[in-house]
Amino acid sequence: MATTSRTLDPDPQAPARPRTAWRRLTLHYVEMVLAMFAGMLVFGGLRALAGLTVAFDAHPGASYLLMATDMAVGMAAWMRLRRHGWACTLEMCAAMYVPAALVPLVWAGVMSGMAFMTAAHVLMMVAMLAVLLRRRREYCH
Repeated sequence: MATTSRTLDPDPQAPARPRTAWRRLTLHYVEMVLAMFAGMLVFGGLRALAGLTVAFDAHPGASYLLMATDMAVGMAAWMRLRRHGWACTLEMCAAMYVPAALVPLVWAGVMSGMAFMTAAHVLMMVAMLAVLLRRRREYCH
């Protein structure tokens, strides 16, 4: 009678189970949101201390771009710390700037500054999700 030995350790080259993969993607998304907030707080706070802020009421587009940069730097730092490649990192950071396409609507008076900021945050989250799903294999491990 032949016996087979079974190992308890899963094959590291085997693809992750679907449920585990979705948990990892969700965790990565949450990490990115937290890194964005950290970037906003830290770098936005430093800019404010240095007097390098722009009044949102007067210049919502410029204010948004500065905030997006703060968030992108926070995300990039966290992603590089977690050893993600530059392509993934730059794509995720680029998602922060997608809403800048709405700035001309503010300039034209079609959209208020506050409506722009709300739409920008929603669009930013959707753009991040698109990047995450595009590179889901890289974010699953």
